[in-house]
Amino acid sequence: MRWQNKRESDNIEDRQNKSSGMRGGVPIKGKTGFILLIIVLVSGYYGVDLTGLLDRSAMNEQPQKTAPIESDAQQQAIKFTSVILASTEDYWSQEFQKLGKKYVQPKLVLYTGSTRTGCGIGQSVMGPFYCSADQTVYLDLSFYQDLKQKMGGGGDFAQGYVIAHEIGHHVQNLLGTFSYFDRLKQGQPQKIVNQLSVKLELQADCYAGLWGNAMDRENILDVGDLESALNTAEAIGDDRLQKQGQGYVMPDSFTHGTSAQRYQWFMQGFDNGNLSKCDTFSR
Repeated sequence: MRWQNKRESDNIEDRQNKSSGMRGGVPIKGKTGFILLIIVLVSGYYGVDLTGLLDRSAMNEQPQKTAPIESDAQQQAIKFTSVILASTEDYWSQEFQKLGKKYVQPKLVLYTGSTRTGCGIGQSVMGPFYCSADQTVYLDLSFYQDLKQKMGGGGDFAQGYVIAHEIGHHVQNLLGTFSYFDRLKQGQPQKIVNQLSVKLELQADCYAGLWGNAMDRENILDVGDLESALNTAEAIGDDRLQKQGQGYVMPDSFTHGTSAQRYQWFMQGFDNGNLSKCDTFSR
């Protein structure tokens, strides 16, 4: 996938190497640090700013610590993610214009391990996810390695497909599909709710296929890119993941769709390039 030298998004927030209890990348540790923290908090209550003491104390306790330096590979991954996000912004802005609507660009937060979101605490074990409450996609870059090593997926276009899928959820949110989904599942048994969830996820796969179609028309894709994305779609099917994880499958518990369904709906979008072809709820 020839993504280099393309426009980067302004909607990336990098929270990597940051966590609660940290200040300037250096942890506040020990009894002395705790007492000092209490003093600073009490002083702040009375209008006296002593926060500088925290920095000096942390430096004295751990002089060997410095701000984390991003590796070349990490910088490349950040740049790639920013370019992919920008490509989704360009594509969906055009599509919404055709609908007479304005596309509200989402944010994408990069984090490590866990982070606060509008939907609660997000964790890397959840994989990339979209939070409708703050209209933000959350991504731990370690997922790219997991995709390659544990799920059999890999390559730039495959990674781009995963991001485009989460952006697909944002599109659903803007178009009112989330609200429609919430109405449909009211009072339904869990089996029906799961079936509706599958329809929601497959539509996001179809939307990712639409984005892929646009990338293909712009001659950004290389030989083998489409195959890598399709391999990824199959690798994250509910049936395959359950088989790998527990040795058997439980169709009534599926929430994202089978490998075959995810393959089919991505190709539905990729082959047609038409938003109207992604109506999973009427099928």
